[in-house]
Formats: sequence, C-alpha cells, structure tokens
Amino acid sequence: MSLKDQLMDDLKTSMKNKDTIRKNAITMVRAAIKQKEVDERKEVTEEEIIEIISKQLKEKRLVINDFKKGGREDLVQLTNEEMKILLEYLPKQLTEEEVEKIVVDTIKEVNATTIKDIGLVMKAVMPKVKGKTDGNIVSDIVKKILS
Repeated sequence: MSLKDQLMDDLKTSMKNKDTIRKNAITMVRAAIKQKEVDERKEVTEEEIIEIISKQLKEKRLVINDFKKGGREDLVQLTNEEMKILLEYLPKQLTEEEVEKIVVDTIKEVNATTIKDIGLVMKAVMPKVKGKTDGNIVSDIVKKILS
C-alpha cells in the first residue's frame, strides 16, 4: 500500500473513531501533498511525500519553542501529539549515535578537516539521512566533530 493510500485509510479511520488530533494532522499532510501536485501538475512520489511530512515535522519542532515561551502548555501538548502521528509515516528515525557514525564516515570520505568544510560534509551527509533525521541534528554533530 502506498503512503498516500495509507494516509487516506488512516484519515477515514480517525474520522470514524472521532480522533480529531489524528484527523487534523493527516488532513494537513494530505493538503500539502495536494498543493504540491497542483503546483507541479504531476503525481507526487513516495520520496516527495516523506519530504513533505519531514518538512511539517520540522515546522512543528520550531513552533513548539514559541508555545513554551508563551506559556501555552496546551498547544505544546497538542503539537507533541501531532509530531508523534507524523513520525508514524516516516522511515524509522536514526539515533544520534547512528547519525554520528554516518557523519564520521562521510568526513573521512570527503577529507574534511576544518569547520570551513561543513558545507561539503552537509552536502554529502543529507542525502544519506533524508527523512530519517532532522538536518539541525546533523549540523550540530558535524560542527561538534569538526571543531
């Protein structure tokens, strides 16, 4: 079953079960997919769907800090639940140790030695971890190792 079909089935199930949070999260993803299809006038691929979900997950991580600063624990909790739902549709997320191993191997591959080589390393690492971890985590690890 394709990811797009899975999202549709889960949307129907969440509507039947009156699971508003799941329904809203899936609807948001499906709207983004539809928007991309309309904009590009083509059917999206599985990789593009994963990209869309990853982007929405990243946006949620960013807004959570704003909610915490504003003292809106209700919105923090809601956003955390939506993030858990989005993670269900992404490939298994890498641990920090796994990301660090990939970064170390890539640094050896591209012969990076200083912090100035961060762009080169990031360019080589990101395709390897696409959809499996957040770019900020990768960036932090690269900076830590090259420093």
